Amino acid sequence: MQAQESVTTAWGKIQAMIDGLVLMLPNIVLAIIVFALFFLAARSIRSAVRHLTRRHRQARNLGLVLGRLAQGITILVGLFVALSIVIPSFKAGDLVQLLGISGVAIGFAFRDILQNFLAGILILLTEPFQIDDQIVFKNFEGTVESIQTRATTIRTYDGRRIVIPNAELFTNSVMVNTAFDNRRLEYDVGIGYGDDIDQAKELILEAIASVNGVLKEPSPDVLLMELAGSTVNLRARWWINPPRRADALDTQDQVLTAIKKKLTAHGIDLPFPTQQILFHDQTEETDGDRSRQREGWPAGNKKVPQPKSISGTLNKLAEMRLQTNRNGQESNQRENEIR
Repeated sequence: MQAQESVTTAWGKIQAMIDGLVLMLPNIVLAIIVFALFFLAARSIRSAVRHLTRRHRQARNLGLVLGRLAQGITILVGLFVALSIVIPSFKAGDLVQLLGISGVAIGFAFRDILQNFLAGILILLTEPFQIDDQIVFKNFEGTVESIQTRATTIRTYDGRRIVIPNAELFTNSVMVNTAFDNRRLEYDVGIGYGDDIDQAKELILEAIASVNGVLKEPSPDVLLMELAGSTVNLRARWWINPPRRADALDTQDQVLTAIKKKLTAHGIDLPFPTQQILFHDQTEETDGDRSRQREGWPAGNKKVPQPKSISGTLNKLAEMRLQTNRNGQESNQRENEIR
């Protein structure tokens, strides 16, 4: 009897819930329709803001920020209106209190996500780089495809996509290769010590000037940078516009080809690394006399003994080794005789 009463009570509650749901169904449908309208309006507002700022490159990032903020606010207002339709007793203060209570928990749980979000907003507002800029970040280099509020995506030159968290970009150094209209390229060219430096500079400048794409202003220049072990290093520098990666590679290919042909045609040496080894006889009288020897090269016009050849030194070492072996054999023979 008691079990039957419990079942009856439970069934009555279920029927009451169903009746209440049926009564609220029109409100739920209306709330869904209202929220959908607000959602569509939010997307339209975002598109409109982006369209207004698309023509102005400097305001494009600001348009992204304003569009996303307007979309978020519109969706939040639509959510509040929908909740008010479903639950008439629901008030704005309840939503604010709910957001305040849950905000702390959400902040701890999604700290990294919020950090990337704030960094993305700051990147869009401060504009250290923009969409279509070519940047270098750590080991990654490519063209900026999009700047989201969470991460920035770049397309590498070999056709790959890299997703970089905005917090990393905002707190680390980023090289922007297309920040300015012009870009300077440079390359070191090594000539021989016996070549005329001034003539080599003139030939390199002529070769650079013959390449299309090299700017006349600022003008190219050639600087003596280093007296290396095997070469005299000259640094060729020139400017290009636009400063994009493909243009830089193409211009560098043409400039280096022209320099190589120009120097070779005029007899300028382009030596490869060499090393000279000088062998000195440690028993000759001039050893250690700094007035007669200077790093193996003659000092002034004084007559200095020539360095020993490799073959002569090896023959002398062989003779010394043979003599040592003979002395050892004689010593062993004497020890045997004594025994």
